[in-house]
This record gives sequence, C-alpha cells and structure tokens, in this order.
Amino acid sequence: MNKDLTTGNPGKVLWRFCLPLFGSVVFQQLYNIADSLVAGKFIGENALAAVGNSYEITLIFLAFAFGCNMGCSVIVSQLFGAEDYSRLKTAVTTSCLFSGGLCAALMVAGTAGCAPLLRLIQTPQELFADSMLYLDIYVWGLPFVFFYNIATGIFSALGDSRTPFVFLALSSTSNIAVDILFVKAFGMGVSGVAWATFLCQGVSCVLAVAVVRKRLGKIGTGEKVPLFDRELLKKILAIAVPSILQQSFVSLGNIMIQSVINGFGASVMAGYSAAVKLNSLVITSFTTIGNGISNFAAQNIGARKYARIREGFRAGLKMVWCLCVPFCVLYLFFGRYLLLLFMEKDFSGALDTGMQFLRILSPFYFIISAKLAADGILRGISAMGKFMAATLLDLALRVVLAFLFSQWTGNALGIWCAWPVGWTIAALLSVFFYHKESRKWISGIENSSFSC
Repeated sequence: MNKDLTTGNPGKVLWRFCLPLFGSVVFQQLYNIADSLVAGKFIGENALAAVGNSYEITLIFLAFAFGCNMGCSVIVSQLFGAEDYSRLKTAVTTSCLFSGGLCAALMVAGTAGCAPLLRLIQTPQELFADSMLYLDIYVWGLPFVFFYNIATGIFSALGDSRTPFVFLALSSTSNIAVDILFVKAFGMGVSGVAWATFLCQGVSCVLAVAVVRKRLGKIGTGEKVPLFDRELLKKILAIAVPSILQQSFVSLGNIMIQSVINGFGASVMAGYSAAVKLNSLVITSFTTIGNGISNFAAQNIGARKYARIREGFRAGLKMVWCLCVPFCVLYLFFGRYLLLLFMEKDFSGALDTGMQFLRILSPFYFIISAKLAADGILRGISAMGKFMAATLLDLALRVVLAFLFSQWTGNALGIWCAWPVGWTIAALLSVFFYHKESRKWISGIENSSFSC
C-alpha cells in the first residue's frame, strides 16, 4: 500500500515506515551471513576466508545498485509528495533503462576485472580459486541485484516498506536452506553457496518487479506517459552518481583495508570475515533507516513541509540509538557465541581476531548512527555535495589510519582502531551540515534544488 509521509505525526509516521525497512535489512544481511556461516561450518576456515575476501569486491557492484536505488527513490519520493504522477511513472522507467545499461557494462567489467582485483588485494594462493569461483557466479546474478534494488527504491518512495520486507523474509530464509542443501547434500563447496544466493535473489527480484508494475498501473495519470525523459535522468543522476561514487569509494577503501588484513594470514582473514558480517548487519541497518529518513525528507520537500523534516531527524536519531543498545550488548558480551555461528571452536586465532574487532567498534555505534541519520536528511534534500564530503572524509581517515596504525602496532589491532576515529570526525561533519541546512528552513530560505 502506498503511504503519504507528509501527513500525521512525523515521529509515528517515520517509526511505522522504518521498522519494516529494518526488518528487511536484517533478512537482506542473512544472504551474506548465511554464505559465511555455511562456508565456515560445512566447508572450512579457508572457505570462510575466501567468501569474506570476495565479499569486499561484491560491495563495489552493490555500490552501483544502491546508487540507482537512491537516485530513483529520492526523485520518485519528491514527485509523489508533489502529486506529479505522470512524471513519477516516467522517472521509474527512465531509472530502469539507465540501470539496465549500467548493469550490462558492469557484468562485462566484472567478468574481466575480478581476477586482477583479487591479485591486487594480495589474496593468498590457497584462497584464490574459491574467491574467483564465488565472484564469477555473483557477476551473472547482477541483473537480479540491480532490478531488485530499483523495485525496493520505488516501494520506499511510495511509502511502502512492508512489501519488500515480505519478499526478503521469504527469499533470505530460503537462501539458508538452499545453501545447506547445495553444500551439505550436493557437496558443491563454495560454488553451492554462490548458486544458492543467485537463485534466491532471482526469485525475490522477479516478484518485486511484478508487484511494482501492478502498483504503478493503479496510479491513474489520464494520459500516456513517455518512457524516457532527459531532464528527469539528470535529476536522478544528480542523486545516483554521488551515491555510487560514495559507495564505490567506500568499497575501494574496504578493499585497500582488506589488502592490509590479508597480510596477516588466513586466520585473521577468517576472524575479520565473520566479525565484519556482524558489523555490516549493524551499519546496514543504520543505513537503511537513513534511506527511510531520505524518503521521508524527500516527500516533505516535494510538499514543501520543511518543519516536518527537523522532527523526522529527531525521530530517526532516537530510532537508531534504540537499535545501538541491543547490538552493543550482544557484541560486547555475547560476541564469541555469535562468531561461533561461523566457525568451530578450534579456530582460536580467528575467534580472538573477531572479538577484538567487535569490542573496539561496537561502543562507537552511537556515533556512526548519528552520522547516517544526518546523511539521510542530506540525501533527501539533494544536498549531495555535503553528504559526499562527510562520507569520503570518514573513508580517507579509515584507510590511511589503517595502514599507519597497523605498521605501528605490528598487528591487526591497529586496523580496527582506525574505524572509531574516522566515524567520529565524519559524524561531527554530517551533523554540522544538517544543522546548517535546517537553519535555512527556519529562516524561510528555500533552496531551488529542492524543487522537482
């Protein structure tokens, strides 16, 4: 069901909208967690390390899919808030055409470029074949990744966060079962993990696209709308390109950090692979709620209800901080039990590495969540330059400090310590930018870039 986010109590509206988004991201992360869990439990430590090593490269492809999601979602949200339904439909088809072309180009690049990337990050020889096998299968599933992201972006733009939640709940739980079937029963190894993800993502993509088409068909326009609009594409790209660049730089930065981690051997790689999946569950949860805040801000920008955006930010901040508490408690006090989901007890070095990572990062979730909530507002109001500045500062600090700190300490501890420094400085900058923009609304200054 489509939902107008421009009416009702902003806090209650945002909570009702974002909670299913949070549920969706939990199930989305089950894809990656299931891959590592099955690899570590049923194949071995090297398989766990190989899947984790490949994961950093898959994030590059996800960066492009996420950028297309955000470009489509923000512009469609603004048009939905402005009740401009003809241009809304054109924005959807324009996004799909652009995303399809981009996806095809990435499949070609991925087929040729994954092996050099694995060599660039110093993948150990004993892990190279499995890492490459996983990536080859993943690349062929990119159309499912792209169009599923476009579909979920449209659902969110229309105020519907429940439908993608249902799709993800079904497909991600199926993924766990198929992972185990392919690996345990059929003995397919790492390829079984990759094929399970491929098939389950494909099913969820087809279902999501079919429902989007049906949903858009119910929105009456009274006229035939064009399939492509150059001006709308420019507006979509104004959101999508910075988002793609931001996510791509983050992914490249993570790959650079992965190259440092790889220098400490398979045991440290395996521990990081497991711990970073748990960390990604948290960060992706905050990011997804930030995306919900973006949709909320974009609809209200379209409706020119600026005061609601400030109330939405405060509600969003309370929401992410409520999530921080259980995650911190789980990771600080029960992290070892969670890591044992991915590995056996005799992986002692990997377990120690994973616990060290979680204990250093988890107290700083309160800081990074504030940044991601502020980033949600900045994206929703199309302040992409400020959004990118804060995010790229975080990345640059984490990459540079990971290299420096690891050399000073002589072990992986220095790498983990780089995260809190980058998060803290970038969070201060994002919140500063948000307050700077909010003062414009208080003063009655309307930024022309808000208009569709």
